[in-house]
Amino acid sequence: MGGHVIFSHYQYFDELIDAAIGSGDKSWNVLERVSYVWMKGRWVAYPFQNNISALPKEDQINCLTGLVEAKVANTTAQGKPKNFDEWIMRVMGEGIANLFMRPYNFKVWAVPPKEMQCEWLGERVATVDVDRAIRNVIHNKEDAGWGPNAVFRFPLEGGTGGIWKGVAKLLPQSQQEKQIATLSSGKKIQYDALISTMPLDITLTWLGKKDWADGLTHSSSHIVGLGMRGECPHGLKCWLYFPEDDCPFYRTTVFSHYAKKNCPTDDTKLKTGDGKNATNNKDEGGPYWSLMFEVSESYCKPVNQKTIKLGGEEWPEIVKECIEGAINTKLVAADDQIVSIYHRRLEHGYPTPSVGREGVLVDALPWLQQHKIWSRGRFGSYRYEVGNQDHSLMLGVECADNVLFGTKELTLNNPNIVNAKKNTELTYGKGTFLSSHQ
Repeated sequence: MGGHVIFSHYQYFDELIDAAIGSGDKSWNVLERVSYVWMKGRWVAYPFQNNISALPKEDQINCLTGLVEAKVANTTAQGKPKNFDEWIMRVMGEGIANLFMRPYNFKVWAVPPKEMQCEWLGERVATVDVDRAIRNVIHNKEDAGWGPNAVFRFPLEGGTGGIWKGVAKLLPQSQQEKQIATLSSGKKIQYDALISTMPLDITLTWLGKKDWADGLTHSSSHIVGLGMRGECPHGLKCWLYFPEDDCPFYRTTVFSHYAKKNCPTDDTKLKTGDGKNATNNKDEGGPYWSLMFEVSESYCKPVNQKTIKLGGEEWPEIVKECIEGAINTKLVAADDQIVSIYHRRLEHGYPTPSVGREGVLVDALPWLQQHKIWSRGRFGSYRYEVGNQDHSLMLGVECADNVLFGTKELTLNNPNIVNAKKNTELTYGKGTFLSSHQ
């Protein structure tokens, strides 16, 4: 769920998904990331910290002053930052912290940055070249090329789920069985080694390690979709960020831009509504476009899930709030026609890199492995920094190799190494000693 696109650190991953659904422009769209931050009633190019030239002059001054002060203070700072908030202040200063980093990251993670560690950051958050930021302001320059996903792929049809359905068809059907897992139905399944992608906090609770489970933090995600009639007004924009409080969502994806088949054909006739919740029983044709909103939820950031009537159907209140937020941020107009609405809540949305996370993982993962349980994946190993699609797949590949051959799991144990380069040691198309698909 969510706006997952394909960019990869691994040759194995690239070859595998091409084997699953095909390669080249017959199977994939290749797009350039066009992302912006909505702030102060305007679009600021992403990453925000490189594009403060788009802000009002007073905000530019506050941000640049904070950057310079942070650079000076960081030279005399003792030790590493104790948490994410300290990292923000050391790297970006108070201006950017208060204007963007603190409010935006609270909307994403649903916990204050002070409760998060900063070892996970790596390529996930752009740092700031102070001289470059000053030059960009002086020359009023947009600077939007940063990041590993500046260019990405998306399937022509089937969406992200279609990739993994294709991968599933490549899996062998045989399995060796020795040890036994008993399901709630009473069914017994034998296994030699158990690889689990269940959320680690749930696994630990089931196994009587609730104290460890309570040391892990996650946020829930609400995914809200709107299908719209008309021409998309957002050009080549891909995904957009919203740190301010005029909308509940922190990110919106122009999902129709990723692939034409993400929307019905223009001649498909659908009933309509509008941003004010009116309904129209008349069937009309397209064209169509779509938006997908992401809203976080946690113990300190509740989401309104009261059931209301909207467009003749029952939806949680957060759907209406997203529509109102879309109008506030000029993503849609109040009289635009909505032809479809979608909502889904995911209990486990983001594994939070909390301050206490590593204290749990260094004990829990080896303990499980002693009992022949390898807990891996986005929530299985609870390391967000290796929680993208490419990472999650390679956590499984390297885990299987570890079970079979005793080889090291580089992605699990060395996120900073795998995230800093293109990893070509393992391949799918050409068998290697470590390649567990053979």
